[in-house]
Amino acid sequence: MTNTARPALRPQWPALAAAGVTVLLWASAFVSIRSAGDAYSPGALALGRLLAGSLVLGIFLLIRREGLPPRAAWPGIAVSGLLWFGVYMVVLNWGEQQVDAGTAAMVVNIGPILIALLGARLLGEALPPRLLAGMAVSFAGAVTVGLSMSGEGSASTLGVLLCLLAAVGYAAGVVGQKPALARASALQVTTFGCLVGAVACLPFVGQLVDEASRAPVTATLNMVYLGVFPTALAFTTWAYALARTTAGRMGATTYAVPALVVLMSWLALDEVPAGLTLAGGALCLAGVAVSRSRGRARRPVAGAGADASAFGAGTPETGTAETGPADTGPAGSGAGSRRA
Repeated sequence: MTNTARPALRPQWPALAAAGVTVLLWASAFVSIRSAGDAYSPGALALGRLLAGSLVLGIFLLIRREGLPPRAAWPGIAVSGLLWFGVYMVVLNWGEQQVDAGTAAMVVNIGPILIALLGARLLGEALPPRLLAGMAVSFAGAVTVGLSMSGEGSASTLGVLLCLLAAVGYAAGVVGQKPALARASALQVTTFGCLVGAVACLPFVGQLVDEASRAPVTATLNMVYLGVFPTALAFTTWAYALARTTAGRMGATTYAVPALVVLMSWLALDEVPAGLTLAGGALCLAGVAVSRSRGRARRPVAGAGADASAFGAGTPETGTAETGPADTGPAGSGAGSRRA
């Protein structure tokens, strides 16, 4: 009995690894944004990052010969590209110039909660108790980290509203992206979403050209890093994992980012965190663990083992099932279709 259940669990590991890559790279982005943001304005930084990401993604799309996504995937690609790649990146860069890092972290971290609520309302996803409990614990951790970092900062009403708008754009973009991944590959959805975001940011091209001529090399290299790794690579691994689980669970996974930012700032910038900051980071990680955990498995019915879906979906806890992904190449970029 136990041997027949093991093969059903194997597909979750690639998706878990992809989610881990995403979280690590998004955490590292905060250090690069801090450096590049001193030389580039919010719109110029977003455009430069998206152009670099689009170039890298386009090259890989040509190498893999995936071509254009199906017509049915374009509404979701357009929504995620405009709201997540475009609006989110610009207003977050702008908002972080108006408020301290702690306040920004607290406001933006309502995003995963909005993702879970929108996913339940628009995608019909379940809201299992473990997911809700884990998100509550992680949000408390994010607030704790934010409070510990806000002692000497300042916050403006405009800055808080911008961070709130960033959270809404992020949540709406993720929920819009989910259906597109049932019709196109992770690489296609990410590449053309990034292109849509770059086109939306073209009004900032004049600022980008002017600021790039005066910016130090380190700031420009950080902008390119943001485009290649936290954008091109991390958004693709995010889409790969999102195609294999619910939007709510993936949103909850990003609560690991504040804890990793604290650790990376400690190691890379020699910023020793306070005890309250460490406690908040631990709460973030504990909440992610709770939200990703499974309830006690039911006794398997004959032949039911093969129906278990990857990355925690389709468990007795969620009461839903998703079909496995149809890989289109060695990277497994094909998206799985979600059962309605």
